[in-house]
Amino acid sequence: MKVKVIPVLEDNYMYLIIEEHTREAVAVDVAVAERLLEIAGREGVSLTAVLSTHHHWDHTRGNAELAHMLPGLAVMGADERICALTRRLEHGEGLQFGAIHVRCLLTPGHTSGHMSYFLWEDECPDSPALFSGDALSVAGCGWHLEDTAQQMYQSLAKTLGTLPPETKVFCGHEHTLSNLEFAQKVEPCNEHVQAKLSWAQERDDEDIPTVPSTLGEELMYNPFLRVTQLQPRRLSSHCL
Repeated sequence: MKVKVIPVLEDNYMYLIIEEHTREAVAVDVAVAERLLEIAGREGVSLTAVLSTHHHWDHTRGNAELAHMLPGLAVMGADERICALTRRLEHGEGLQFGAIHVRCLLTPGHTSGHMSYFLWEDECPDSPALFSGDALSVAGCGWHLEDTAQQMYQSLAKTLGTLPPETKVFCGHEHTLSNLEFAQKVEPCNEHVQAKLSWAQERDDEDIPTVPSTLGEELMYNPFLRVTQLQPRRLSSHCL
């Protein structure tokens, strides 16, 4: 399984996931169809499906154009509001693309129909991958826009936070620097936050993506996954 990280728009990421034996590919969060097809052509792969994490335009606006250009393309997600949707997915549903397995994980909070995708290959030494959209980002999470805070906590701490620590996290936006600046205010003495912040500043200066992280790393510096470990006094200013 090969993952191409494709920066688009102001700070979005879309992804091209390549099954290296069949040379078929699946895209995640198609914001710019032309750019995606350019990368797919360069890689010499056939695009067969789109996985949309949620319905917001900056994650789906390329779906309709892509579906028009590729008749029969499957556009999948959990929310009927997703543009050009052909198949609605359910929590816990399994998909397979060649040797790549996909587990669909409903992660409401940012939107009520937000779906994250956990991918792995059997008998493969490579780490599994999580495409978390705007549910979980590097050192942060998406804005809580729909559903309850309790549902968002469940999505982050229970649904995603319990995945294998070696899982690579591919999120929907490049917000790492600002997320870590916030994390530093929450835990000013956290050495993992300080180290990651210095690293992210270097990446930002060189205009290099900070994705992927790993879930194990997130548990060391992401305040929204570490919330149960933090003292109430440290959280109080962020809950007002």
